[in-house]
Amino acid sequence: MHIDIISVLPELLDSPLQHSIMKRAQDKGLLTVKVHPLRQWAVNEYGQIDDYQYGGGAGMVMMCEPLAKAIEELSSQTEYGAFDEIIFLTPDGKKMEQSMVNGLSLKKRLLLICGHYKGIDERIREHFVTLEISIGDYVLSGGELPAAVLVDAIGRLLPGVLNDETSALFDSFQDDLLAPPVYTRPVDFRGWKVPDVLMSGDHRKIDEWRHEQSLTRTMQRRPGLGEK
Repeated sequence: MHIDIISVLPELLDSPLQHSIMKRAQDKGLLTVKVHPLRQWAVNEYGQIDDYQYGGGAGMVMMCEPLAKAIEELSSQTEYGAFDEIIFLTPDGKKMEQSMVNGLSLKKRLLLICGHYKGIDERIREHFVTLEISIGDYVLSGGELPAAVLVDAIGRLLPGVLNDETSALFDSFQDDLLAPPVYTRPVDFRGWKVPDVLMSGDHRKIDEWRHEQSLTRTMQRRPGLGEK
């Protein structure tokens, strides 16, 4: 998979993409991520990529021209094929869920646009963007952190990225349930013991216990999720 990211502050993405599982995915050649500074398509020699909004009001707006040029130039680079989705990370987008991430992990090439200031000119959203995603009902300083979250969520699902490829299948939300409790050594810590069923060696009973725990935890902590 190949992911292009357009950003006003590309350095914010350096650390999340260069460590742990995302680094492993790229080192294995399973994922390629390229971050493009929007200012290389600026409208003037001063690096301008934003302007005041029509109608007045506080805050600047990312301009049409730099974004349109960036999208069109990157789209013309056929080495990785056409974009399957052009995604704008925005608080008013569709809320990111595991089923959405599962679907995106099957794509070949994605373009992510990181917003800043008061957002991007609406005409870019109308004529270029194919999918708008929010990672939650709150506002951040820019779209770089949401982009990093999305790339991480997608990248870990790619075959060969995780050492145990079945691990991702049992994550929270994969079946609209929260994950069950997990335990490791020692069996007894300060009198707090691992449930006997997990020590039984009976995998059928263990699977049943885990499913029951997932149901209980979901209904207690995220009842709306359990109703799905």
